[in-house]
Amino acid sequence: MRIPKLSLLLAGMALSVSALAADVDRWTVPVASKKLANGLTVLVSEDRSSPTIGVSVVYHVGMRLEPKNRTGFAHLFEHLMFQGTPKAPKGVFDQVITSGGGRNNGSTRPDFTNYIETAPVSALESILWMEADRMKTLDFNPATLKNQQDVVKEEIRVNVKNSPYGGFMWIDIGQLAFNKWENNHDGYGSFQDLENASLDDVRAFHRDYYGPNNAVLSIAGDLTPAQGFALAEKYFGGIPKRPVPAGTDFREGLNTAEKRIEQSDALAQVPAIAAAWKMPDRGSKDQAPMAVLGELLAGGDASRFYQGLVKGRELSLNMNSLYGLTSPWEYDGPTLFTVFTLYKPNSNADAVLAAMDEEIAKVVKDGVDDATMKRLKTSMLASWYDGLESFLSRADTLAKLQTLWGDAKVINKIPDWISGVTSADVQRVAKTYLTRENRSVIDRKPAPKPAPAAPAPAAADKKQ
Repeated sequence: MRIPKLSLLLAGMALSVSALAADVDRWTVPVASKKLANGLTVLVSEDRSSPTIGVSVVYHVGMRLEPKNRTGFAHLFEHLMFQGTPKAPKGVFDQVITSGGGRNNGSTRPDFTNYIETAPVSALESILWMEADRMKTLDFNPATLKNQQDVVKEEIRVNVKNSPYGGFMWIDIGQLAFNKWENNHDGYGSFQDLENASLDDVRAFHRDYYGPNNAVLSIAGDLTPAQGFALAEKYFGGIPKRPVPAGTDFREGLNTAEKRIEQSDALAQVPAIAAAWKMPDRGSKDQAPMAVLGELLAGGDASRFYQGLVKGRELSLNMNSLYGLTSPWEYDGPTLFTVFTLYKPNSNADAVLAAMDEEIAKVVKDGVDDATMKRLKTSMLASWYDGLESFLSRADTLAKLQTLWGDAKVINKIPDWISGVTSADVQRVAKTYLTRENRSVIDRKPAPKPAPAAPAPAAADKKQ
């Protein structure tokens, strides 16, 4: 992720919860798709409510597929994509978009890398020209590579090394929970591996993974599908498809024994734990129930964990949850449901975990009452539809779903999956996945403060 970060959920007209309750799943997001001869999949979601557009280009490559001994390389490459081409030197991309009233960014995840722009519709052709231009080639040179190696290293210093808790809830926990290198290495990047990345590495990565047949172009907003497809053909149709390396088998089963470590943190003021459980496979019957269970247990102040551990037992100071680095719907390999909580210094990790287990056991034994299920589903559907109001977020979601599921129209199936989850489904996934054996835990404790230096002995008085 480049700095500053751009929120994918731009301000837009929000759907109210009451409207959703009355007509919960009637909004069908318009999706038109076409595959060009070179393999590029093009998606268009027409919406004439604003003379603006959102654009997303998603490449089916991320941290899982970066070269071994090059941890963080996919992330580094994301930065290099903004450093210019032979036709559009460094700075042109940002200047063209921002001068037209737009914004842009990119991010790297385990299974994809996405590049996003939002702007007035008048800027669409310029954006597509520049996206196609950097799909063709980049300005590969030593100075740019060195500069971006330093930029990524500084990002790691700011966000990890010099930050309390240092991302242990999304970097270290994956290294502990997963068994295969593709899943458990530090995709954010190690300094040594970043420094060892060469221009040959960069050229090969672009050649192998940044061709049109490994990408999805998505446009949402003020245009028709016919216009979108014609523009895609105009700017991208002439880019030849390129061979994509065969992926490795990074599948993993559930863990069969709890993994647990303790870490020391010199910057933390209070202790914290990250508890993570391996998730169901993408597309399995358990995926939607797991998303509902996650909302029930850790989805805000009304959740069971917050009410039970923060408000009730007063063991924890806060409660947050993560689905790897994405969402319950945007992964294509092993991922984690992670709960991260700061706990009180007079408590301990065993007490916090025991309290979580108690809440999970209640779900397994008693299920979830109808009123709570309705509240959970209404909240999840409201969040889902609200996020899609932004053209940028809609374009990006469509591109990611097409990349990971092979079908962008999953965007209109997810609400039905959420609505169809039953109490029995939630009980089943709680019993199957949120077990002690499938759990990985990091207990992060403040480092002991150094003892104050002893005062220097007073100098002896001299005799007169």
